[in-house]
Amino acid sequence: MTSAAEPFERVDIDQAKDLIDGGGVALIDVREQEEWDEGYIEGATRISVNDIINMSAVDDLPKDQPIVFYCAAGVRSALASELAASVGVPGPLYSMEGGFDAWKKAGHPTAQD
Repeated sequence: MTSAAEPFERVDIDQAKDLIDGGGVALIDVREQEEWDEGYIEGATRISVNDIINMSAVDDLPKDQPIVFYCAAGVRSALASELAASVGVPGPLYSMEGGFDAWKKAGHPTAQD
């Protein structure tokens, strides 16, 4: 459920999977490189939340499609969503609640380099 104070929507794992499977969304993994190396959701682009915080990667965020952000558990993705909205990324913006941990636990597919 989205709070009126949040400029993004919190989605659960199944809602996120539906958005991803439907296509037309950018999937942004905001975890650190070490976490990414252990596995990620196929089709994701890794942009660390710290790179969004210090504004070094804000221009890398897509401006022409919805974005689903995810992290390990859902905290950093909410922060990334908030920051993206604050710098004018039009969205819609989604934060995947439960993050990659819940995604894996649900048995959804993952990738690894």
